[in-house]
Amino acid sequence: MFQRRRQLRIETERMTLRPPQHGDFAAWSNLRQEGREFLVPWEPSWSPDHLSRKAFSNRVYWAARAVSNGTAIPVFLIDRRAQTVLGALTLDNIRRGPAQAGSMGYWVGQRYARQGYMREAIEAVVHYAFTTLDLSRIEAACLPENAASRGVLEKSGFKYEGVAQSYLQINGRWRNHVLYSNLRSDRRGRTDVG
Repeated sequence: MFQRRRQLRIETERMTLRPPQHGDFAAWSNLRQEGREFLVPWEPSWSPDHLSRKAFSNRVYWAARAVSNGTAIPVFLIDRRAQTVLGALTLDNIRRGPAQAGSMGYWVGQRYARQGYMREAIEAVVHYAFTTLDLSRIEAACLPENAASRGVLEKSGFKYEGVAQSYLQINGRWRNHVLYSNLRSDRRGRTDVG
C-alpha cells in the first residue's frame, strides 16, 4: 500500500521551518536583493541568474529531492504570524554509516538579523538532527571575522575546533574558515571519560 511521506516541518516558538516552495519566490528574491550588500561578503559569488525564477525553481526541486533522498534538510525560516520568509538554513552533506554527521549553513535577511531567529532555527534543526535523524555530529564553518555567525554558533552549543585553510570560495576568493561542531553526546573537556 502506498504511504505518503510525512512533510518536513519543524516548529519553533516563533517560526515554521520547512523546505522552500514555489510560492516563496517573490519573498525570497526580495529579501535576498534588499540585503545583497549584507549577504555578499559572507557567501559564495552569486551567479548572474541567482535571483531568477528559474534558479529558484531549481532550488525548490533540489530541496525536495534532497529531503526525499535523506542527503540534506534545506528549510526556510517562516515567521508564523506574518507568514514571511526570514532566511534559510540547510543541513547538508548528511553522511551515514560510521560518521552520522552533517554540515550546516545559513543566512538571515538583513532586517531580521540580531533578533534571535537564527539561534532559534539552529537549535531546532540540531535537535531534529539528533533525535529524528539520529545524527551524532553537526558541523558548521564561517569566516573568522564574522563575529555574528561565530556568536550564534557558540550560543547554540557549537564548540570551536580550529581553522581550515582555503576552505571555501567566498565572494570570489578562497578563504580560511573557523570550524565548529555540535555533538549529540558532547564529552569534550570532561576529565571523567574512561
